Amino acid sequence: MKKTIVVPILKYHKILLLFVLILVLLLCPLIEAAGTPVKYLPGFGPLPFEFETGYVGLGESEEVQLFYYFFKSESNPEVDPLILWITGGPGCGALNAITTELGPVLLDAKEYDGSLPTLSLNPYSYTKVANIIFLDSPVTGGFSYATTKEANHSDNVQMALHTHQFVQKWLVDHSEYLSNDFYVAGDSYSGISVPIITQVISDGNEAGNKPWINLKGYILGNAVTFRPDEQNYRIPHAHGLALISDELYKSLESSCGGEYQYIDQTNTHCLQHVQTFNRLVSGIYFEHILEPICNPVSTKARHLSPQRRYLNQKLGQLKNPTMLPGVKCRDEWHLLSEIWVNDETVQEALHVRKGTHGIWKQCPNYEKMPFTRTINNTIPFHASLSKKGYRSLIYSGDYDLYVPFLSTQAWIRSLNYSIDTEWRRWFVDGQVAGYVTTYSNQMTFTTIKGAGHTAPEYKPAECLAMLKRWIYYQPL
Repeated sequence: MKKTIVVPILKYHKILLLFVLILVLLLCPLIEAAGTPVKYLPGFGPLPFEFETGYVGLGESEEVQLFYYFFKSESNPEVDPLILWITGGPGCGALNAITTELGPVLLDAKEYDGSLPTLSLNPYSYTKVANIIFLDSPVTGGFSYATTKEANHSDNVQMALHTHQFVQKWLVDHSEYLSNDFYVAGDSYSGISVPIITQVISDGNEAGNKPWINLKGYILGNAVTFRPDEQNYRIPHAHGLALISDELYKSLESSCGGEYQYIDQTNTHCLQHVQTFNRLVSGIYFEHILEPICNPVSTKARHLSPQRRYLNQKLGQLKNPTMLPGVKCRDEWHLLSEIWVNDETVQEALHVRKGTHGIWKQCPNYEKMPFTRTINNTIPFHASLSKKGYRSLIYSGDYDLYVPFLSTQAWIRSLNYSIDTEWRRWFVDGQVAGYVTTYSNQMTFTTIKGAGHTAPEYKPAECLAMLKRWIYYQPL
């Protein structure tokens, strides 16, 4: 009798074990979505901070797979704010912001010698004061991908909806951060994306969506907000920066009437003056006017092997070295990120799924990117979010000609909020770091003195001080 009982039990255990094994295999993508620790990075070594990557599946069949990088705060992760960082573009890889702007490790700016680029600790990382999720979004950005052709396409609204769903699912897997203050942040084109995302999250909270997100506000740097105005303000900004003469500026004002983007083709005087302006600034690096412009050919090589050969050839040919030791212009430094990220050992360390992407690019080819820009003006979103009581930090590097601080000031003025604190200096280490104005709608606008389009890249100490003071409700 004992033998007749033992045999069925053994069979039952074998069946149960097989079932558990099958279940584990089926759930592997879900387990991975919860995040996988990254302990080591090629080009750096063992990491002295807590870092994880993962995919979060969205849609009925999880046909959209968004890739993220999560860094715990190096201060007090249990109570420090949680920031969701959306890189601009749209579609630029989040690793670009991590390794050249505000992450805990930065690419070393040294001449490329054919080996794997190296990284160093960033003493001014935003992770010093906050937990940060860097998200590859929209779906074709960075290492995010879709399993169907239809899911591969996105637009501004769809991107915001996907991001909201991502945050909800991420917080379910990381419930210890549900009570942390939550902010959405980004720079450049994220001036379009971030206000829409913040609005969608706010609407979801009001609709009773679970989990409830402890949304406090948003942060934007040199933010694209309404392109026609930004392009129109380039001319007065260029005049203020001594790039054009008083005479030309007065001629532009009188002949064009402040409209330099959509010019009446019969207005020959305006057309001629704008042509002169374009010629005068053609050799200027718009993202920071004091830095040298790269050889126009230098950013066209995007395939990995040609890229390696290309950098070897080009780095020694460019002139006017900058403050970056070993590289001749900032875009050459950015190209190092493509070489580093496309290394197989780096992608293995980051737990990137093989076969889900092609060559990683810092930013996509926008003309071929399956993304539709359905919203081109986010001023109404700022007005709506302000009325709901959300905080906002808007900052501008004052040497940026791509999105001039004058255009940012203009749309802020259009909101017609009263000023709480007039334009004043603020300091870091006893030096003027910029000029700040606060408004009654809980909006803070500040310049970052000497910074360019991606301000933390140029003035890291000042930007970290700005963030730390603002998120802890301290005056700049």
